[in-house]
Amino acid sequence: MKIPDIVIAVDGYSSTGKSSFAKLLAKELGFLYLDSGALYRAVTLFAQNKGLIRMNNTVSGMFRKELDSLDVSFDREGRTCMDSVVVENQIRTMTVSSQVSPVAALPYVREFVDRRLHEMAKGGRVVMDGRDIGTTVFPDAGLKIFMTASFEARAGRRFKELEAKGLNVDIEEVKKNL
Repeated sequence: MKIPDIVIAVDGYSSTGKSSFAKLLAKELGFLYLDSGALYRAVTLFAQNKGLIRMNNTVSGMFRKELDSLDVSFDREGRTCMDSVVVENQIRTMTVSSQVSPVAALPYVREFVDRRLHEMAKGGRVVMDGRDIGTTVFPDAGLKIFMTASFEARAGRRFKELEAKGLNVDIEEVKKNL
């Protein structure tokens, strides 16, 4: 059976298993996997590397101009790359996690990420996940899935994910971050 060239949007709260599910689905269908949250994390890492996030988590006005120089993409395995270098481990740290919300809230950052997602999704055959992906970013996606989980399950998933990466984290810190 031939699968149509569609965009599949997997939406839901953080740490509900969106990424795990979307990656498996993309692999099964032979589609490209795109993680919108990873793009926001990459943008945040970029801002951190450029020294554009202040101590109070506000972002320098220079960031808007610098953002156009960011080359962010996904490889065939769905890993996030900056300037063709895989940055999956760097974007999943608590340092990035603690600053991604103020960066993602900037309208020009949202425009940048949405534009990149639309460029990468041209022609379909894409499974992507992220909050608001099926409602705001791709409201006309061929298939939309919304995932949920209890707060405790979400915190447990995130805690295990960070522990598996060798990070020494506190469950209360993880809950606060969620």
